[in-house]
Amino acid sequence: MILAVDIGNSNIVLGCFEGEQIHFIERLSTNQDSTSLEYTVLIKNILELNHLSNLSFQGGIISSVVPSVTQTIKDAMIRLTNAPVMVVGPGIRTGLKIMLDNPAQLGSDRVADAIAAIHEYPCPLIIIDMGTATTISVIGRDKSFLGGMIIPGLKVSLESLSMRTSQLPKISLDPPKKVIGSNTVDCMRSGILYGTAAGLDGSIERIEEELGEPCTVISTGGMAKTVIPFCRHKIIIDDLLLLKGLMLIYNKNRKENGT
Repeated sequence: MILAVDIGNSNIVLGCFEGEQIHFIERLSTNQDSTSLEYTVLIKNILELNHLSNLSFQGGIISSVVPSVTQTIKDAMIRLTNAPVMVVGPGIRTGLKIMLDNPAQLGSDRVADAIAAIHEYPCPLIIIDMGTATTISVIGRDKSFLGGMIIPGLKVSLESLSMRTSQLPKISLDPPKKVIGSNTVDCMRSGILYGTAAGLDGSIERIEEELGEPCTVISTGGMAKTVIPFCRHKIIIDDLLLLKGLMLIYNKNRKENGT
């Protein structure tokens, strides 16, 4: 059994896999002030809730966009499992051909998303990962990572709107009843949800126009199920995409190292 962790700016996603079978996926809030011990206790509780023992694990893998938390989580995982833990980054083989000006700038979460999407879906691909930021990654027909877009996330945009306007309240993201809102709250819900969905639709159209061919479109991340139903394009929601990518990266490195 392998423990996999993705450290994002707002949430930490945990899961475990054995071979090619994923057993569970859970989320924690990212807290840069938490200690290794505190994360050890949280992870241990999650394992127990999913009827797993910390003794069941032979290793672990981490992807992270929060460097200040990476080592803390790694220490917690090692302490809990007493097993080696990989961190996606320099020295880890992924097999992904990255066509960026500086490939080292590509976040490990986007690498994992791309590896899983290439493995499961036909290229070319557009991958929309909706977290604190919304990232759009484009994979060419030859399975190379071409680039993409970074957009303010749904909650970031909504919080900025409420904080910087004195008369607009904080709201929940309940689905709006119609596009044309008839009160402030409905107008905000319609604007943030339909506006974000329309922006994604427009981005997909422009990317496909630039590539000169249609793409398979995949979405993942904590906000995907909130927004994607409002999009007009066919978009596959895959909640496990990043975890699948970590599983593939771990298995690739284990085999190449002969373990």
